[in-house]
Amino acid sequence: MADWTEKYRPSTLSEVRGNDKARDALRKWAETWDDHREAAIVHGSPGVGKTSAAHALANDMGWPVMELNASDSRTAEDIERFAGRASKNQTLGGTDGRQLLVVDEADNFHGNSDYGGSREITKVVKEADQPMVLIANEFYDMSNSLRNACREIEFRDVSRRSIVPVLRDICRQEGIEYEDDALDEIASETSGDLRSAVNDLQALAERNQRLTVDDVVTGERDRTEGIFDFLDDVIKHKSAEEALYASYDVDETPDDLLNWVEDNVPKDYRGDELADAYGFLANADRWLGRVRATQDYSFWRYATDNVAAGVAAARRHDHGGWTRYGPPSYWSKLGRSKATRNRRDAIARKIAEKGGFSMGTARREVMPFLAEMTHHCKPRELTVRMTMVYDLDAADVSFVTGSGEDTNKVQGIVEEAQERRDDAVVENAGGAFAQFEPADDDDTAATDGESAAEGESAAADDDGQRTLGGPAADADEPSPADPETEETDDGQSGLDDWL
Repeated sequence: MADWTEKYRPSTLSEVRGNDKARDALRKWAETWDDHREAAIVHGSPGVGKTSAAHALANDMGWPVMELNASDSRTAEDIERFAGRASKNQTLGGTDGRQLLVVDEADNFHGNSDYGGSREITKVVKEADQPMVLIANEFYDMSNSLRNACREIEFRDVSRRSIVPVLRDICRQEGIEYEDDALDEIASETSGDLRSAVNDLQALAERNQRLTVDDVVTGERDRTEGIFDFLDDVIKHKSAEEALYASYDVDETPDDLLNWVEDNVPKDYRGDELADAYGFLANADRWLGRVRATQDYSFWRYATDNVAAGVAAARRHDHGGWTRYGPPSYWSKLGRSKATRNRRDAIARKIAEKGGFSMGTARREVMPFLAEMTHHCKPRELTVRMTMVYDLDAADVSFVTGSGEDTNKVQGIVEEAQERRDDAVVENAGGAFAQFEPADDDDTAATDGESAAEGESAAADDDGQRTLGGPAADADEPSPADPETEETDDGQSGLDDWL
């Protein structure tokens, strides 16, 4: 049997149920795209019709669609290869030479600064010559720069009264008998998720010739609050297989599931039982490490196997009663350290750009050495050199060296580094700024005479080219460009030079 969510996907925006205001905003965005040329971020809970609305819009506008899923393509190379080229391609365009680029799960670019996905998609959005729609569940999981570059359109949960007519229409087309209360119960249980409501209807119709309210036994899905039921299932009640199936109905990534279980399993497990559970969690963490290293998200399944089925299999005793489970302490630590991590990443980005390696390498292999070598700004010359090469401000220097940001020592280092950068710019300009230097009043006449003489000298150059800096150099003198005689120290050569 065909998937009903695909079979009955709306083909035009007028068929999209609920979210009339967002639907109209999306249509207006498309019709006026030539005026504003902005991308749109369509965000909202899972299953409310975001992707369907984007495809329906393209059908209304006569635009072909090219779709990219951020869960599969996160690196800068992927974005450039697919989204970058498609956003400028007009050869496959439909009406008015346009095509619609749909980037699904765009909030999954968050946290991939080492791979450049978020930065590259922001660049593509700003430079695109074709309309783009980014689909996201969590609007604020996306970077500020990406959000600011796009127009926001929010899809809200679909109301029960909008879901029921959709279910009724599907039943009519499929020839399914039903009780009105049964459809109403399906719509109520799915809590605004139209896609889940259609899936539940199809699952029930495959088992029953006539739908009654007693047949409707559906659980909540795709809702974060279900995590506490999941913890009860894994730690206390269900078998390994049942716990694994329960994990499929929780809207959490394997990383988050690991954090939830890791923090809460010690509240019930003890001794060998707890040790075995942590063994499975350690295996899950290794699989997640492989995902981060390879960007192959098919390994997620093995992490979930260990978190859900493994921890449930480690249970050896009955754990009745009620346990007060709570969110992972790791999250609160991240919240408290957010400003510090942002500062660290900003410095690592400067170092990585200068050195030509990844931010991860800058964080792990370069910054610790810089911190050790310039601790409390000693030696001062090395600290000034570091500040100049990597263009650090006072807050950056304070972070690396451990010195106070407002101290005279740090402020002096930053000022001296800036002076050296300014001097290096002038020195490397090859005299390009000389023509802008004002002459003293007393020297005006002399300057005019010298200018005339210099003009004659310039006209006499062998190659017929006028020189800015004065008379032509003697042919017997070494050229300034001769590598044996040239001495340059521009202070911009990176870590290797000043080490």
